[in-house]
Amino acid sequence: MIDVFDAAGIKKPDISILSEEFLLEVQNMEHKNIALEVLKKLLNDEIKARVKKNLVQSRSLMEMLENSIKKYHNKVITAAEVIGELIELSKEIKRMDKEPQEMDLSEFEYAFYTAIADNDSARELMQKEKLRELAVVLFEKVKQNASIDWTIKESVRAKLKVIVKRTLRHYGYPPDMQALATETVLKQAELIADEIIKRG
Repeated sequence: MIDVFDAAGIKKPDISILSEEFLLEVQNMEHKNIALEVLKKLLNDEIKARVKKNLVQSRSLMEMLENSIKKYHNKVITAAEVIGELIELSKEIKRMDKEPQEMDLSEFEYAFYTAIADNDSARELMQKEKLRELAVVLFEKVKQNASIDWTIKESVRAKLKVIVKRTLRHYGYPPDMQALATETVLKQAELIADEIIKRG
């Protein structure tokens, strides 16, 4: 397995891989197939690292990445075009990183926000502010009810499920989407359970 960074003549990038300079460097690389591999690997690693922090967001980013690569493999777009798409995806990631701060939410609260704002009817029915408030309340309730072994203990999980459902209903979350939102919130809660308990 050759190291794509060595092949591209790039020193192992640090966290600033998505910096404008780096993206420009990749875009201007002579060998587009190597540039593509570098970008693909970096984005893939970047997105995987986010799964624990934000389930919904990393899922949608991974979908975007895979779609671009698929279009390239199916010869719908050229290497230069797919590099352009991946650079746009990098910029989208940077834009998403600013969102929690802009909404005055912690990383965890924002993860719950994306979990419940993940469907159109919820976004239409409940405005952003109400969804934001709901996310904060859900995070608090999860934090209060998360125990060391709650991901294993069925009774604790069941209790949390009831709390999440009740909270969604109380805030007027679209009834047809409540079951899906409950599952997503619980999955997100499971991913960050250790962190919540450590910080709690």
